[in-house]
Amino acid sequence: MKKRKNITGVILSGGKSSRMGENKSLMKIKGITTIEIILRLIEPFFEEIILSTNEPEEYEFLGLKSVEDIYADGGPLAGIHAALKESETENNFIISCDVPLMSAEMIEYFLNYEVESDVLIARAAGYLQPLVGLYRKRLLPLIENILEKNGGGNHKSLHRLLDVADTTIVDPTGLEFYSDELFFNMNNRNDYETIMKRLNG
Repeated sequence: MKKRKNITGVILSGGKSSRMGENKSLMKIKGITTIEIILRLIEPFFEEIILSTNEPEEYEFLGLKSVEDIYADGGPLAGIHAALKESETENNFIISCDVPLMSAEMIEYFLNYEVESDVLIARAAGYLQPLVGLYRKRLLPLIENILEKNGGGNHKSLHRLLDVADTTIVDPTGLEFYSDELFFNMNNRNDYETIMKRLNG
């Protein structure tokens, strides 16, 4: 597979989760951390990969360029903002560290989807999935406006962006390789156990 020069890969590290009780990106599944699972998954696609994290020292072992949030307590949108600001490409593929069941086929689907929108995400497993998809660098002024008005932010800030940005929402559920578990989000201990059983089964 030829790595893409015109799209930057971005991994969002969630850091400490109140529901998980520890840094879920460093929790191990089959002997490797969840963030390494995500890195191995996207590495074949991109020449440049950026890690968005407020704890860069925790991830030095990955050898990735890392960026910290510019807007404190800005939630996922602040992480996306920091990565877009650092990125040297207009197109950026964003993926959260907590979807370790994501597949290369799904990523390929996003990357090959021809669209001029500012955002490309899926509605899958019954929900919008804003933490896996394509985001354009030209969104920066809009994102900054949202974060500055919110005086920080949270998950609502990200949904606010989707409301006001030129957003394309795809439905991948009919694809041959699709299953709901691709977007299964690891938020708590029960989710972690479910993923362990799935991957060990």
